[in-house]
Parts: sequence; C-alpha cells; structure tokens
Amino acid sequence: MAFSGGKLDPFAVRAALADALGPVPVVGGSAAGAISRSGSGYSGFELGLVAFHDPDTAPQFLVSRGLEVDERKAGADIGAQVRSVVRQDQVVLLLFDSVASTQPPKLHYASSIVAGFNEAVGNAPVNLLGGGLLTDMNMSGAWVFDGDGVSKHATVALVFPPNVSAETVILHGCRPVSAFMEITRIDGATVYELDGEPALKVIERMLGLPIGGGRGQELSLVATLGQKQGDPYAPYDEKSYVNRLILSADANTGSITLFEPDFEEGALVQIMSRDNGLMLDSVRRGVEEMNRTVGGHDNLLGLYIDCAGRASARSGSSIEEAELVVRGLDAKVPLLGFYSGVEVAPFDGEHSRPLDWTGVLTVLRRRQ
Repeated sequence: MAFSGGKLDPFAVRAALADALGPVPVVGGSAAGAISRSGSGYSGFELGLVAFHDPDTAPQFLVSRGLEVDERKAGADIGAQVRSVVRQDQVVLLLFDSVASTQPPKLHYASSIVAGFNEAVGNAPVNLLGGGLLTDMNMSGAWVFDGDGVSKHATVALVFPPNVSAETVILHGCRPVSAFMEITRIDGATVYELDGEPALKVIERMLGLPIGGGRGQELSLVATLGQKQGDPYAPYDEKSYVNRLILSADANTGSITLFEPDFEEGALVQIMSRDNGLMLDSVRRGVEEMNRTVGGHDNLLGLYIDCAGRASARSGSSIEEAELVVRGLDAKVPLLGFYSGVEVAPFDGEHSRPLDWTGVLTVLRRRQ
C-alpha cells in the first residue's frame, strides 16, 4: 500500500516500486501528504509505504473504474465485488480518486460512491473505512494505484481477512456558532438559501465576514455547514455532527457549494466554526481512547486518514495535529497515514458515511 506526494511522477514511483519489490500489487495513490512514525509532511515529495506479507493478514484488493461516468454506479460495482467475497465481519478500506476535473473544479462525490457501495453491500458484515485521494491541498488532481498500474477515475477496495479487526475513533474539531437553520433551496451540492435568505449572506453576516470581492472563498478556511444527528436538542457532542466543508462561494448568486451533495431541502443545519483548540483537544482525547482500547492486543497497523484542511498550513494551527497522533499513539503500534480530501468511517452505529474536516484513526489488529 503506497501513498505518494503529488509532486512525484506516479508512473516513476510505480516503476521504482516494481524494481525494488518485484511483481507485487501496489494499491493506494496520490496524497496531499504522508504521516509516519518519523513525522509528517506535505511538501509533495513524501512516499508512505506499508507491506503485507503474511497471508493471514494480507488484504485482497478489488478495483472499479468509471467514476467519471456515474459515481453511484461505480460505488455499487465495488460494493457488489466486496459482497461477493466477504464471509464474516471483515474490514474494508476504500480508496478513490477525489478530483474529477480542475477546469471547471469538480469532485468525485464521496457521498454518491459510498451510497452506491452501501446499497450493493446490503447487510453484508462489512466494517468500511476509507478516504479520497488528492495530489495536494489545492485539489489540483488525484490518481490511484490500482494494483498493476496508475488509474484515473477509479476506486479500489482492500478486503482484509476475517481474522483482522479494526478499532476506530473519529477526531473532530468544529463547534456550532448559529441556531438551527432550514435549507430552503438547494441543488445538488449548491446551497442557495437558508431560512429563505441567500445562504452566503446569512453565513457571512453571522461570521462577520464582508460579502463580495471574492471574500466568500475565505469561508472554506473558517467554517463548515453541520447537520446534527439524532436529537437536535441534546447537549452538544462533537460526535453527533456530520460537517460539510465549503468548496466555494458565489457572491453573484448568494450561494455556497459544499464538498458533498447529501444535504436536502428542509434539512436543519448549523454554521460550524473550525476551532483549532477543539481540534487538538479532540485528537488528544481520541488517541487516549484508542490506547486504552488496543492496549495488550496483537496490533498490526495504525492507519490515520487525515483531512488535508487540518494541516497547519491550511488550518493555521500552531501545532500539527498529526504530530499529536504520531507522538501519542502507543509506540508499539506501527503507523502510516495520509492527508485526504474526504474521510469515510462508521458513524452512529450505522453504515459508514463520508465525513469532512475529521481525522479517522484506525488500528488494525489480529482477532484474539
């Protein structure tokens, strides 16, 4: 499994791995940065590697293409392949190309891919984790190592044997800064109105940001739109929220475009502030929880799928939150991570779903 910085030539990387390792499948792809025990970085020249050589723990890999044609169908295709091979409760790692095009900017929506996957898998016993691949934090591109070579508009699934289990914690860092508002007009991922007013006007008024002049783009750095799951009047709990990053804003239409098109008209949402202090606290608590959970077990690999927006270069945090994971996770657990465009993890005891501005920390371990 390989995660390669976006400034490296993927074909040269693949050829070098073949020269060094021989004819072994390589699965993974581009990453905005990599994370390991030796540190973290996002210069674009990182290369994160992990090798599976024990047949009892090595995953099987599956590939689906055609994201540029129909993301939901491509998700269903990989889900059907997974369903055909799983027999017991099995861990599945889903990796996909996040960037459909740069001109105009368009993403491969994780919510569509995962919805298709979940429909096809049905009630099969699957613990789904995953992430969207990027070449850099500006979303300039993406590509996938598909086992044999390099692909675009593809998704791969690593299906681990039944004797491998996963413990996962989701690390957050947003807090609500508004009352509940109703989405009164939306088209796909573009929200036009909140409570009957232009969405951009409402958000900038509440955050104190001036409208127009391109300033709407700053929203992606400071706020998300969050939907609270379960009882809306329950006490605040960061784990109750699904947050959506703001991809862009249009002062002419008063609209904002989210990273995912899974919010609907009539949904109640809140403006969420991206809070670096809360983010770091969430990481510390999550790592402590993970250490308590996996202590004393046969741990195989720690995997950290970290939203690229959480890196200090984007968040403005004085501390790299990934370094808290590196230093805090039990030193006996091998660790590999990558900076992602979107994260996928089990949420609220239901099917897994895509998440934004989260860190998904998983420890794979041998079942006792």
